[in-house]
Amino acid sequence: MPADVNNERIRHHNPHEMPSFSDILRSLSRRSRSGLRRFERFTHRSAASLRLIASILTVTAFVASAACFAGFIIYMGFDLSQADTASLRRMLRAAQAVFILRVAYGLIFFFRPTCRQTTWVKWIVDCMILLTLLPWIYPHPEHPWLPWLERMLYSEAFLYSSLGAYALVTLCYGIIRAVGKRTNPSLLLSASFLIFIFIGSLLLMLPKSTYAGISYTDALFVSTSAVCITGLTPVDVYTNFTPMGVTILAALIQIGGLGVMTFTSFFAIFFSGNASIYSQMLLRDMIYSRSMSALVPTLFYILGFTLTVEAIGAVAIWLSVTGTLGMTLEEEMAFAAFHSLSSFCNAGFSTLPQGMSNPMLLAAGNNSIYWVTTAIVVAGSIGFPILVNLRDAVVCRISELRARMRHREHEPHNVHPFNMNTKIVITTFMALLIAGAAAFLWLEWDNTLAGMTLWQKITQAAFNSATPRSAGFSSVNPASFRDITLVAVIFLMWVGGAAQSTGGGVKVNTLAAILLNLRAIVTGRQYVTAFQRTISVNSIRRANAVIALSIISYLIFSLLLLGLEPQLSTRSLLFESCSALFTVGSSLGATPLLSDASKILLCAAMFLGRVGIISLLTGIAGRQKAAIQPRYPSDNIIIN
Repeated sequence: MPADVNNERIRHHNPHEMPSFSDILRSLSRRSRSGLRRFERFTHRSAASLRLIASILTVTAFVASAACFAGFIIYMGFDLSQADTASLRRMLRAAQAVFILRVAYGLIFFFRPTCRQTTWVKWIVDCMILLTLLPWIYPHPEHPWLPWLERMLYSEAFLYSSLGAYALVTLCYGIIRAVGKRTNPSLLLSASFLIFIFIGSLLLMLPKSTYAGISYTDALFVSTSAVCITGLTPVDVYTNFTPMGVTILAALIQIGGLGVMTFTSFFAIFFSGNASIYSQMLLRDMIYSRSMSALVPTLFYILGFTLTVEAIGAVAIWLSVTGTLGMTLEEEMAFAAFHSLSSFCNAGFSTLPQGMSNPMLLAAGNNSIYWVTTAIVVAGSIGFPILVNLRDAVVCRISELRARMRHREHEPHNVHPFNMNTKIVITTFMALLIAGAAAFLWLEWDNTLAGMTLWQKITQAAFNSATPRSAGFSSVNPASFRDITLVAVIFLMWVGGAAQSTGGGVKVNTLAAILLNLRAIVTGRQYVTAFQRTISVNSIRRANAVIALSIISYLIFSLLLLGLEPQLSTRSLLFESCSALFTVGSSLGATPLLSDASKILLCAAMFLGRVGIISLLTGIAGRQKAAIQPRYPSDNIIIN
């Protein structure tokens, strides 16, 4: 054996000689690989136990998230003593520990699945939660490297922001997981509205939400009216609710306008990146997305369109009222933002005394705010399917134009970019808008419009033709309308906006289907057609059912309200029940005079009008399978 090899072996076996750096690295690498293999064997053997612990942590985190939000609400809504504040902080610290444990547990034992299922936004939220651990393990350094970073990471604002963000993600993801359990969609939608109505009523009862407090019946009524985007209120918003109460009211209106499932699904999909196929199909039907691949883009488009219109509307309203209401700049901005939100969601709430009929708005010929509000109301009540179809048509035309400008071949364009539903809705909607304005101008020319200029009369006619469709704003006192005008307004309230919009009523789609069916019967046609398309029998049957149920429901609620309030005028009560059931919000002044029993009755009417009576009935009764339905011989009944 060569001498150098022998010396090398002796050197390696010499226990008194220091190992080299490469030897240390190789030794650590061998030990780490060995430890990793042992850890993988352990996780494989204990997979069931680890999943059980993960499920327990998930449930615990969901409960901690709810407690976290409850703590924030208590802190903002009550005047707390130092002892109560300290107890509240201890509860939030406990929630923080649960969140940190859950994030760390997932990264340690389920690293690969966590990496696959977590989006970059969720990574940011998880990292924020882990960074809140820094003050626990490393106190304030005397000489921080970056002072501004140290102040941010060690501040309570960063802690509570991290807790709020993580709690929001956890709650929304838990809700979307519940949707994936194949819950009945109609019952799920109804239950979600009931939950937010109840939560909103509790929030409006907080001491800091009102100046002098309100009864729980009134809080429940206002919460129901906000979530169901109606606008009826037994108390004056301006004199009773603080800025915090108005903010809560705005949040309830926004949630009710877009729909609870749209909000929770957006947060769940955006933050966690995954949702069950069933929940995605349910969301697709709610927002009218034609394919699963276009679900998230369509969802972003709807939310983006909503926020954009509300922002533009707020700026336009502010420009139309600045310097005319005797408000500060902050108050004008808050007024503009709230009214833009209330207009787009067709809620009808106003933070001005006397609402949109305030003399300061009518003074000095200030007509621009009424035109702006009308445009925002129409944008909200036209329907999200129409907005999606308009977007698709515009994108298609732009793609064709770009291809032609670049002299490139492109696929043949869609000859019919607008579907039949869009054409029917836009035609019927605009016909009702123009006819309603003309009728109001003619009927109220020398009554409520007396003394106004021609332009003011046209403005008020257009405004009072659009708002009864669901918005509920009133620029002139409806109690002063002629009886024939009230009948026309009730008809517009009954029709409402378009399907899958923030509007109420039986919807213009339903009215158009009924009229087209009537035309087919009168002219002896076999099929109901429009725009060279045949309307399906199921659509006609559903339209007939909606019309029948709306009439029956209106009769029932009107009779009950007349029985409960015999001292009030029949005219006011019939108008009130129509406004509640079809989620309009206009009133002849009877709302504050109602008893608690009548208020509860109108809460039920607003709820049914928002979720849809047919949807609720089909959810309760369930659908029968076609295989078990018997086939009977057909026969005729006499219809004369």
